[in-house]
Amino acid sequence: MSIRNWPAAERPRERLLELGAASLSDAELLAIFLRTGVSGKSAVDLARHLLEQFGSLRALLEARQALFIQHLGLGPAKFAQLQAVLEMGRRHLAEHVRNESVLESPVAVRDYLKALLRHQPHEIFGCLFLDSRHRVLGFEALFQGTIDNATVYPRQVVKRALDYNAAALILCHNHPSGNAEPSIADRKLTKVLQKALDLVDVRVLDHIIVGDGDPLSMAEYGWI
Repeated sequence: MSIRNWPAAERPRERLLELGAASLSDAELLAIFLRTGVSGKSAVDLARHLLEQFGSLRALLEARQALFIQHLGLGPAKFAQLQAVLEMGRRHLAEHVRNESVLESPVAVRDYLKALLRHQPHEIFGCLFLDSRHRVLGFEALFQGTIDNATVYPRQVVKRALDYNAAALILCHNHPSGNAEPSIADRKLTKVLQKALDLVDVRVLDHIIVGDGDPLSMAEYGWI
């Protein structure tokens, strides 16, 4: 039966408008994105089918185009629409981070870095460059590595910090394995970068590691 024929209280769009997006299931949210179903399946039925095929909402959202368009009800137009939605979300987070001192909005900073790095299949090392009031000057992904390692050159980090005229920065990288615990090499690298940046009066405020769950702050563990 078409969703149009469902009672209003059960339709995903009406439920979202009345109760908020957080009240909907993954399938209901995906159904709103899909807008329509396919022959023999409502949008909600199709959404449930896709979630079962991909294994999770995250896997669907992070799927590469070649895999995405192979599935029922999906195609290049839907992939483009999804990428636009995801990019708007990242830009919204970036704007929120830029409007405040990072010390006043640590959760927003972690959410922003998670949105940038969690879906990456290879290890990415980047820096969030800050001014003297700890407001964001910019973010750069400086080094890309393999699935479990990225070679980082301290000289290049220092150079980019000076190019931004940064007073401080936050180091960050992802662990594609999903485990955000820092390795011994991560902790050694952090110390090397701290020493190199101290020479040009740039302070390292934190080193954020992005895995599957909440990002890990090395500063909170006393490793900075």
